[in-house]
Amino acid sequence: MPGRGRGYGRAFMRNYPEYGFLLPGGLYGLINLVFLFLILYVLFKLLLVAAGYVIALAVLYLLWVALRHGL
Repeated sequence: MPGRGRGYGRAFMRNYPEYGFLLPGGLYGLINLVFLFLILYVLFKLLLVAAGYVIALAVLYLLWVALRHGL
């Protein structure tokens, strides 16, 4: 049976136009936009926090290499 496997039911891949997830004027579009901005904000904050650790690890690695080669 191509297209749908066992256990999916009749509503599998049915279109639901009344929700309008991708329409910018609808309520669900606004909710999706808010969640998108929140996710991007959290990822940006994680990037800022992780950047400090990456810089510190790079400095420690450079010190280790310099001490190993007899600075």
